[in-house]
Amino acid sequence: MKEQNFSNHSRYVPLYHFIASALLLAILIGASINLWFNAKQNTYSSCLIFALTVLVGLVWYFSRTFALKAQDRAIRAEENFRHFILTGKPLSNSLRMSQIIALRFAADEELAGLAEKTVTENLSSKAIKQHIKKWKADHHRA
Repeated sequence: MKEQNFSNHSRYVPLYHFIASALLLAILIGASINLWFNAKQNTYSSCLIFALTVLVGLVWYFSRTFALKAQDRAIRAEENFRHFILTGKPLSNSLRMSQIIALRFAADEELAGLAEKTVTENLSSKAIKQHIKKWKADHHRA
C-alpha cells in the first residue's frame, strides 16, 4: 500500500461522497419542483415522492453520522489505551475528539509529546497532523 502522510491521508469514496450526494440533491430538487407545480393535480403522489426523498436523505445522512460516532468512540478508546500503555496515564480530558482523531496518526514515540503539546497550545487537528514527523498509517478504515 502507498505510504500515508498529511497530504494523502484523507479518503473519499467517489460513489458515496460525490455521485450519491449529487443524485440525492437532484432528486430533492426534482421532488420539490414536482410538489410545487403538480400539487393540485397529484397532491398525494407529489407529497409521497417528496416525503420519500426526504426520508432517503435522512437515512443517507444518519447512516453515515451514526457510523462515524461509533468509529469516534473506538478511536477514543484505542488512543486512550495506547497513551496509557506508553505513559501510564490516560489522555487529557481537555482533548477534543477531532484532536484525538488527529493524534492517532502519530507514531508511538511522538504520541505523548504531541498530546501534551496539543493540550498546552490547543492545536487544531490540522496543526497536529502537520507536527507529525513519523506518520502511523491507518489502512483499515472504511
